[in-house]
Amino acid sequence: MAKLTKKQKEALSKYDAAKEYSLLQAADILKQISYTKFDSSVDIDVRLGVDPRKADQMVRGVATLPHGTGKTVRVLVLCTPDKEQEAKDAGADFVGLDDYIQKIEKGWTDVDVIITMPNVMAKVGRLGRILGPRGLMPNPKSGTVTLEVGNAVREVKAGKIDFKVDKTGIIHTSIGKVSFDPEKIAENAQEIIATLLRLKPSSAKGTYVKSIHLSSTMSPGVIIDKSTVAGI
Repeated sequence: MAKLTKKQKEALSKYDAAKEYSLLQAADILKQISYTKFDSSVDIDVRLGVDPRKADQMVRGVATLPHGTGKTVRVLVLCTPDKEQEAKDAGADFVGLDDYIQKIEKGWTDVDVIITMPNVMAKVGRLGRILGPRGLMPNPKSGTVTLEVGNAVREVKAGKIDFKVDKTGIIHTSIGKVSFDPEKIAENAQEIIATLLRLKPSSAKGTYVKSIHLSSTMSPGVIIDKSTVAGI
């Protein structure tokens, strides 16, 4: 077992790693135990009682965090010429079609979200082998394949995120930055959990939300007391 660093020991001395806390308490603890020199991301991990191997238990959705993610999201819009100005006015970082498709085919993926239109998906579809593994492939379910490209850009820039359960049944996503007030971190976490509760598959049996943890970049995790979370 690897030895704990001085900072790790100091972090663990500030709270009980085996104890369960409310979202607000956990957010406050994370601010105390984060020692990175940069503004760490705050992540939430929710273990669900689902079997992702079954299509009817694949939990996937989108949520708009009330306080955003704290990240600068680089957005590429692949659209027809008549939609380019709409995308630019909404704040898209990159706008075009054939030129960016060629760049991506050569390996360029320096963006966080790609938004496109249904009528150009035939062209975008061939990028699946490149974009798929990076989680960048546009998808109607996440709102990134739409004719309303301006609205889609604004939503992403405002804090809209998409997520899906991994093969072990866990939802993992970032919900803000350590620099956020504890209240804002807790409210963002509550929004994700509320969305997951709405997405509960009818075929899921037993306990749906098994556990919730909050952590920040390189910090230990904090266990959430589920009885303190609204809706569970």
